[in-house]
Amino acid sequence: MAVIKTIDLVGVSTESWRDAARQALDEATKTLRDVEGFTVLETSAVVRDGDIAEYHTNVRIRFRITR
Repeated sequence: MAVIKTIDLVGVSTESWRDAARQALDEATKTLRDVEGFTVLETSAVVRDGDIAEYHTNVRIRFRITR
């Protein structure tokens, strides 16, 4: 029997929401094994002086629990 665990992370980028999602995935795979995918839950941005300063992407990472 398989068990899938999820964690929520927020990736941050100065480039794009896609890059922010990639940052979250890259961090997750440094410590998690068997990552199977992720779902984008939300995107947002920080605005400074009328411009987007940071892109934030909230993702739910799925990984398989192994023995």
